[in-house]
Amino acid sequence: MNKHKFTNSLINETSPYLLQHAHNPVNWYAWNNETLELAKKENKLILISIGYSSCHWCHVMEHESFENEEVAAVMNANYMNIKVDREERPDIDQIYMNSVQLMTGSGGWPLNCVALPDGRPVWGGTYFQKENWINALTQISEMYAKKPNDVINYAVKLTEGIKNSDLITLNNNEFEFSALNLQQITDKWQLYMDFDLGGRTGAPKFPMPNNYQFLLRYGTQANNNSILEYANTTLTNMAYGGIYDQIGGGFSRYSVDKKWHVPHFEKMLYDNGQLVSLYSEAYQATKNELYKNIVYQTLEFIERELTNQEGAFYSSLDADSINAKGKLEEGAYYVWTISELKAILGNDFNQFSEFYNVNYYGFWEHDNYVLIRKKSDKEISENYNISEKELTEKVKYWQKTLLKERNKRETPRLDDKSLTSWNALMLKGYIDAYKVFNEPHFLEIAIKNATFILAKQLQENGNLHHSYKNGKSTINGYLEDYATVIDAFIALYEVTLNEKWLVNAKQLTDYTFDHFFDSETSMFYFTSDEDSNLITRKMEIEDNVIPASNSIMAKNLFLLSHFYTNGYYLKVSKQMLQNVKDRAEKYGSGASNWLQLGCNFAGNFYEIAILGKDALAKALEIHKNYIPNKLISGSVLKSNLPLLEGRFTEKETYIYVCVNNACKLPEKETEKALAQLKITF
Repeated sequence: MNKHKFTNSLINETSPYLLQHAHNPVNWYAWNNETLELAKKENKLILISIGYSSCHWCHVMEHESFENEEVAAVMNANYMNIKVDREERPDIDQIYMNSVQLMTGSGGWPLNCVALPDGRPVWGGTYFQKENWINALTQISEMYAKKPNDVINYAVKLTEGIKNSDLITLNNNEFEFSALNLQQITDKWQLYMDFDLGGRTGAPKFPMPNNYQFLLRYGTQANNNSILEYANTTLTNMAYGGIYDQIGGGFSRYSVDKKWHVPHFEKMLYDNGQLVSLYSEAYQATKNELYKNIVYQTLEFIERELTNQEGAFYSSLDADSINAKGKLEEGAYYVWTISELKAILGNDFNQFSEFYNVNYYGFWEHDNYVLIRKKSDKEISENYNISEKELTEKVKYWQKTLLKERNKRETPRLDDKSLTSWNALMLKGYIDAYKVFNEPHFLEIAIKNATFILAKQLQENGNLHHSYKNGKSTINGYLEDYATVIDAFIALYEVTLNEKWLVNAKQLTDYTFDHFFDSETSMFYFTSDEDSNLITRKMEIEDNVIPASNSIMAKNLFLLSHFYTNGYYLKVSKQMLQNVKDRAEKYGSGASNWLQLGCNFAGNFYEIAILGKDALAKALEIHKNYIPNKLISGSVLKSNLPLLEGRFTEKETYIYVCVNNACKLPEKETEKALAQLKITF
């Protein structure tokens, strides 16, 4: 069928995912007030179909159903069909994902939901085969025609359920987080830990960066070697696995098996940003060279494939690409056959195949191999009687050779919109990498991206926009945009000591109090009070692959309370943690960012104030050490920041180590200042 026989209103959108559906025979609309008003006017059920551009099963359902004229006829006759890019509209995705989970017990993408003309959901699911899809849609439209009140009554109950799910109440029981609480939570969590291969037991396996940032921190502060070993097993096996692009760097979203081998091949900015932070911190704590290599290779991938001229980061690369036979196939860009590898590598093939398991262990399907490591550099170099340095040079040569060869293939589709929240996660990744490795280029890219956010995404009245494409900034920001940008700006201040970043972080924080904060629960809504109302206003509480926007905000408030000696920020931060205490105790993995905040309260938290002409150099010396329970404030000139006021001298650079603004005697030498710190609980 000629794909361009049809054109619908999505042709006017900027989202790559929506544009992919602009030539479907389905008469798609974008989610906006006009579409919703039209549905009410025509009294038509709404069909909300949600996905994202790099989603493999979204493409499958599009090909089977949405490109099919028979299916389109059923959809167009009975429904107002709305396509939603979940990355552009996470607020809509949250609500209808919640409704499908309540109806079916599970969720995922593509997410398909039928709703009343006013948006209240009545039925939903994820991927459907063509016949099942036609049958379901026909039955629902017939039921709505014959028994509308039954459908409406069900929608009323379901909407009530959505409003009540994840409901947070103010917890007035004062509670101090302790090392014992954290131990009890972690002990319970261990039931789900795969100590052999890392990650959660079973399959699929998702990286979940924040889980390991917490476990690395908890293991260090609690002197818990088994937790530290588990975190390192996970990081090593992810770095060895097919989930990591062994040739070009960067991580895929998850692996379908338990050994981190065969991924769903889409590469998302948010995973890679957070994983750069994680591997940087892990190197800081362990000095494991493998972790350093992962950081450098991943950032090379980001710069090569997901960065634009303005310093903004793109969203993702698709799982599917055109194979040698001219067909769209998942993973085609990344996999290799033995005959290809032999032709490219020649005499090196045997060593390469041992290093990357081009054997039964690395076999996938259709004669294809997904490269995966099993042995360390040390083991391999001993096997081949060469030095580790020689092996490293060989591996670099293989990677360079195969990357050059791979570049001749049809590349996966790029989602070239830039999302503020995901950019901030990647920005934080660059800052954390600079903090640990002191690579000036990492800081250059970080400052360029932060400047892009201020110049293009921050609007005149102090609000952020969520999305950016083709020079156009759109969609009023969500709490995730503010939380992640504030977090990144605080981190940027700590490595540059440029107060501009801290001032912007505070201004954005005060904006969230004006437009997102709920004083009754002491939590923040996901959407601004300036946004159009959906069927309910949700709060994001659970830490997922990306931590909850509320947990990021609670940590931001904790840090800002120390930078600015602001008792109100600290009180709100503590109350937010108190509100989720019961959830965190039941399910640590879904509260790992909250638990990092718990660590801040469980032991000493240090404010390190550095003043004098060498303040920046001394800050960078301190940053090289793994000290998760500290912040750094500093200046090479006089400063009015509460932690710095009155402490500047022209001739010397002094380091003050403080707890709640009570400081020990200042030191001139970094080592002596570090000796005043106690990392363990």
